[in-house]
Amino acid sequence: MPAVHLSITRRPLHRRALDVQVFARDDGLFDVEASLIDTKSHDVPLAGMTRKAGDPIHEMQLRLTVDATLTITAASSDTLWMPYPQACGAHGDAYGQLVGLNLMKGFRQAVVERLGGTKGCTHLTELCQVLPTAVIQAMAGSVIDTREGDAAGNPPFQLDRCHALRRDGATVARFYPRWQQAAEPATTDS
Repeated sequence: MPAVHLSITRRPLHRRALDVQVFARDDGLFDVEASLIDTKSHDVPLAGMTRKAGDPIHEMQLRLTVDATLTITAASSDTLWMPYPQACGAHGDAYGQLVGLNLMKGFRQAVVERLGGTKGCTHLTELCQVLPTAVIQAMAGSVIDTREGDAAGNPPFQLDRCHALRRDGATVARFYPRWQQAAEPATTDS
């Protein structure tokens, strides 16, 4: 059963578009360019003015440079469209605080600690939350070995991170047999 009832007349109100692109650099680093754009399908009063339908309410960009371990070596942000021009961009280069964080090791929590609430911009901080999986996806199979695991003998990072890639499941048995584990026996309470 679809969540949206297509027989009911609808009209669009709002659109949020997220875009993340990852580029390999000639120096062995990787550039990550992420953007968030919010638009309305109708004119909206905003900060004493009218924002026209289709014009962005928010258009924000994050740029990171990461190394092959997914540690951030450079970070910056821009806010091109915002509701309150005198205030929204006043966070300065707060997103430079992302430098030193690793996208695979506690990144999301560290972002909230460093930039959550009034320390940063809600929208840029939310945009940060999609970066780990997007960057991992970009590097899977080339920079990150998704078949054999790491040099320490650990399984590929993606195993046991979603229901399809449970180590006791059929997908792992078929595509990653080396890493398959037996299912936990069911327990009964007496």
